[in-house]
Amino acid sequence: MDKRWLVAAGLAVALAAVVISGKGIFSTAGEAAGAGACDPSAKPANLNFTLKDVNGRDVSLATFKGKVILLNFWATWCGPCKIEIPWFMEFQQKYKDKGLVVVGISSDDTIEKLKPFVAQQQFNYVILQGLDRDDVHDAFGPIWGLPTTFLISRDGKLCKKHMGLAPKEQIEKEILGLL
Repeated sequence: MDKRWLVAAGLAVALAAVVISGKGIFSTAGEAAGAGACDPSAKPANLNFTLKDVNGRDVSLATFKGKVILLNFWATWCGPCKIEIPWFMEFQQKYKDKGLVVVGISSDDTIEKLKPFVAQQQFNYVILQGLDRDDVHDAFGPIWGLPTTFLISRDGKLCKKHMGLAPKEQIEKEILGLL
């Protein structure tokens, strides 16, 4: 069976669990510190990577340091990822002037598939290609499934990690706690 189908099936089950429970699938990195706060012992995020955007331009993750970063690993075929996209566009629009930057890393789509999807969805945030970038995935991993979302503080600490679809309200509350 194709790996994507296995992942998709697992994510469908996870999505059902979210709908039934009203909670995120997995939340780590700072849960004890409260919904918006960053655990003082949170580890630094490795932002020393440069990836290509959908137009082939180099984008360094380090350029976003000093802002609150919502970093989302996703794919065009991922159902739960498609649910989050409008939320992340809303957050980008609503909080960009307060210092939020949303960055999406497409984990396994070619640029030929990614570029028209991004154009069709009219993304208002940075989309980078992460295909064959195991170094980036390993730096933030393990990433067992998609979507996986990180919230990184202005001082570059990994404050929150959500594997799977987390409730929109929870993510927004965490963003507000870091802004």
